Amino acid sequence: MRVLHGFRKAERNASEVFGSHDEAIVLDFAIRTTVLTCGLAMESVDSLPLTQHETVARFRVTHELWVVAVAAVIFLGCCFSPPALMDDMDAVQAQIARNMLVSGDWVTAHLDGVKYLEKSPLKYWMIAVSYKIFGIHDWAARLPVALVAVLLCWLTARIGTWAFSPRAGLYAGLVLATCVGLFLFTRMLIPDVVLTFTITLAMWSFLRALEPGESHARRWAWLMAASIGTGLLLKGLIAAVFPIGGGLVYLAFSRQLFLRQTWQRLRPFSGALIVLLIAAPWHVLATLRNPPYLYFSMRSVAGEYHGFFWFYFFNEHLLRFLNLRYPHDYGTVPRAYFWLFHLLWLFPWSLYLPAAARLSYKPNDRAGRMRLLALCWTGFLLLFFTFSTTQEYYSMPCYPALALLLGCAIAEGVWIRPAQRLVSSIAAACAIAVAVILVQVWRLPTPGDIVNALTQHPEAYTLSLGHMQDLTLASFAYLRVPLIVAGLAFVVGATAGWWRQPQFALAAMMVLFLHAARLAMVVFDPHMSSRPLADALVKAPPGTLIEDDAYYTFSSVFFYANRDALLLNGRKTNLEYGSYAPDAPKVFINDSDFAQLWRRPERYYLLVEGPQMPRIEKLAAQPALHVVAESGGKFLLTNHANPD
Repeated sequence: MRVLHGFRKAERNASEVFGSHDEAIVLDFAIRTTVLTCGLAMESVDSLPLTQHETVARFRVTHELWVVAVAAVIFLGCCFSPPALMDDMDAVQAQIARNMLVSGDWVTAHLDGVKYLEKSPLKYWMIAVSYKIFGIHDWAARLPVALVAVLLCWLTARIGTWAFSPRAGLYAGLVLATCVGLFLFTRMLIPDVVLTFTITLAMWSFLRALEPGESHARRWAWLMAASIGTGLLLKGLIAAVFPIGGGLVYLAFSRQLFLRQTWQRLRPFSGALIVLLIAAPWHVLATLRNPPYLYFSMRSVAGEYHGFFWFYFFNEHLLRFLNLRYPHDYGTVPRAYFWLFHLLWLFPWSLYLPAAARLSYKPNDRAGRMRLLALCWTGFLLLFFTFSTTQEYYSMPCYPALALLLGCAIAEGVWIRPAQRLVSSIAAACAIAVAVILVQVWRLPTPGDIVNALTQHPEAYTLSLGHMQDLTLASFAYLRVPLIVAGLAFVVGATAGWWRQPQFALAAMMVLFLHAARLAMVVFDPHMSSRPLADALVKAPPGTLIEDDAYYTFSSVFFYANRDALLLNGRKTNLEYGSYAPDAPKVFINDSDFAQLWRRPERYYLLVEGPQMPRIEKLAAQPALHVVAESGGKFLLTNHANPD
């Protein structure tokens, strides 16, 4: 009777763990076979939990390896060039890291010799270490972001397995690895995916420290503090605001906020010491090396320099939040778009959000506590940015929380069939649309590069997908290969209902689609990057480089050619504040300075965008303008004809 009771207990446990009748039968058969074969009789019952745990561990490892494999195919597979590093922020981050490595100054970032004080340094350190190991390459610059993206997907799967089940962990990891947003916002060298990793680890550590029966609560509390301290070196104070704010909201809803045991397990005092030990040294050094030391003011205007402390803490944190920062070189996404775009950033899994709404959020068990924490985590972050200036990618730290909720809902089978039908219908419609476009553009000519077929909508470029408005029907002729791959992806998604596991079909669809997006970015390379101009500059005779407009406009040239430049009317955006430092280099020139330099016998080169050519022709005099190279509507000019 005791053995029979053990069998029944094992069956119930298997069903609870796997949530699948087929897998429960397999596990039950394995248990019975082991007991009967070994003839353990009464002792066999005691060994049943061990067998179950070993099986669960095996499934956990297998599922997590699948998540890592899928994420690696996406993020590491898109790490190499082409496409090249883009102008603007992408190449800027790579060049700052190179400057740190070459100069040996790991405290103060510089661009073109000018102090760049607005960002924390850890992302630069990571890239610089990658350069040190692999050499200075664009793929080496991208590698840290790609690796952390893979680790983030694994961490999300691991949390889902711990909180819910191996199957829920698998789905949560796949949701995060294959959603649109995480891929899109890791195409640039911004630190947000690394910040997301530290916040996710901090939130899990927070819950583990509070978990009833947790024997290592102190270690988890200290890991939470270490994660927050590391995050402070990535993107400033929000790395502490988000986990602390989300955690306090969770404690309030779970009625643990005023319990003495809560704070004994979280260890806020020793945790604060760990945060300071990690984050304080750089902040202190940056303040000491960039005086004045302690300047307090809510006034931010042009032409004033008040050192690192004021600029970093007041201008870049407080005044940016209040939309009072100068220079006002950033846009903000309308609030409605900021919220609604999450349907796109989490596509196709966002269509399962109604299933997540049907879950229980009562903190009665581990799963309920994790769901409640994910909800508080997401809600606090989104509300925070609702009252601040914001960009679409600012909400990335809540993607793992939403992925956990979606993974749990999919594993529990809540509202699954309607969502699957909807996703398959959308995929089928997209496949038809792709086919129609291909038929219309198949025989169209493709002279030059895709820039020749694009329109310009600069007012839309504050949005991550603003350049999509530049597309015309003729431009799709340059995108035939990406369209074919995307069409195949949508066919896979449209047939998801025929798969035994439709979620795997959707994951396969997104892997194909995201690689189609990478192929499209290769086609857009002349538009988004200036690498061909850098290659031409490297091959040209020696000369002084001048760049028209802000440094960011041609930042990929500075990286690939490894050159500094004089900046024509370039005292703007992120270099403006550093340009007023007492030791700022004399690299900023105006139109009058340019006209004098261009007429000198020494050789000068000029980087300029096509729309600015008429102005440059007036300044330089037409005979003195010689085109060295042109790419994507951008030009490299010189004041003397190159020798044959």
